Amino acid sequence: MKKALSALLKKIKVVAMDVDGVMTDGRIIYDGEGKELKFFDVQDGYAIARGRRTGLKTAIISARGCRAVKARAKDLKFDKVYLNASPKIEAYARMLKAFAVKDEDVCYIGDDIPDLDILRRVGFAVAPANAAAELRPVVHYVTQHSGGRGAVRETLEMILKAQGQWEAA
Repeated sequence: MKKALSALLKKIKVVAMDVDGVMTDGRIIYDGEGKELKFFDVQDGYAIARGRRTGLKTAIISARGCRAVKARAKDLKFDKVYLNASPKIEAYARMLKAFAVKDEDVCYIGDDIPDLDILRRVGFAVAPANAAAELRPVVHYVTQHSGGRGAVRETLEMILKAQGQWEAA
């Protein structure tokens, strides 16, 4: 890992993320009754739980909201959940105050244009491999894994390893 990247990762106290395209593969699926379904990656969830055990704070900032996201956030014990957040930057500002942290203390994982304002501010900006092309020049890191397929795990593992916490978690 490059020294500059490692220095950014060591400062991270909060990992915030979008849902569709980050925690999921971005598909929106409805069942026969019109209920929205989401598919989450268990390894992403495992890494989120490990990160929380080390003291990292976690947050979701999504422009959409549904019961499946609320259930997953509760299951993983996210510290803050901002749904129907538009523009997302307003929820991000509330999150900073709630956690009493600065931009450089935050990692944000986003996959599309509505995430750009946050990605431009945070200490460690991440886009999944399948993110919109407009994000690539802005982020510090593009994951090898796609959203909903290990991008969150990859990011958290990098942070925790840089902080010497992966094994301890």
